[in-house]
Amino acid sequence: MSVRKLKPVTPGQRFRVVNGFDAITTDKPEKSLLAPNKRSGGRNNSGRMTMKFIGGGHKKKYRIIDFKRDKAGAAEVLSIQYDPNRTAFIALVQYADGEKRYVIAQAGLQVGQKIESGSGVAPEVGNAMPMSEMPLGTTISCIELRPSQGAVMARSAGAFAQLMAKEGKYVTVKMPSGETRLLLANCVATIGVVSNSDHQLLVSGKAGRSRWLGRRPRTRPVVMNPVDHPMGGGEGKSSGGHPRSKNGIPAKGFKTRSKTKASNKYILERRKK
Repeated sequence: MSVRKLKPVTPGQRFRVVNGFDAITTDKPEKSLLAPNKRSGGRNNSGRMTMKFIGGGHKKKYRIIDFKRDKAGAAEVLSIQYDPNRTAFIALVQYADGEKRYVIAQAGLQVGQKIESGSGVAPEVGNAMPMSEMPLGTTISCIELRPSQGAVMARSAGAFAQLMAKEGKYVTVKMPSGETRLLLANCVATIGVVSNSDHQLLVSGKAGRSRWLGRRPRTRPVVMNPVDHPMGGGEGKSSGGHPRSKNGIPAKGFKTRSKTKASNKYILERRKK
């Protein structure tokens, strides 16, 4: 995986850094695994705008991803593809019975490689297995929070966690955020780092690219009126007061997690010490 810096033939391309896409092997998605993806424009089911700065953007279809990895047996990687709905690349795999599925691609996954899922498989990159069967220190991604739920953690480009310890029916995992927490040992995870780790190096180069992605221009709260935001108002260039959200919740370090939440006992170390 690499990035390319474009020649400054236009002002928008002067600082543009794009993905090299050298890991991508095809630009044609599998039609049987596509689904329509309707845009909300920031509106709820009654048509009222509940999220600002969302709208427009290029039309795209959703790729149905197998987050559960619940089909046992080996599957061959047919291609590595770009997915417009996520930062990571996806892999099209085919099982022995001919069924095709999309999975999140791990760094180093190659076309023609065999990947497996289930209990008793080898701890190799791309294989999905219960964490109870993995060696300590294994780098993992696409982690379940509850058994048979499907992967919900460490799914974005370049993300990974580390298996730190095993004790009884729990394992200790160091998450991408730096948080250390307990998870049930029979939760399934995929071995390896999520692909496209160079995503963080990309530079849009121009405002128009944000519009392609469906992001509308964001208005700074300090230039709003008091009726629109707690940080608005004032004569001239006023500072805006304490940083807070539109609903008045303080930002920049204010803890919003409930202290009586049942899952607090599973968090051994917070992400912020």
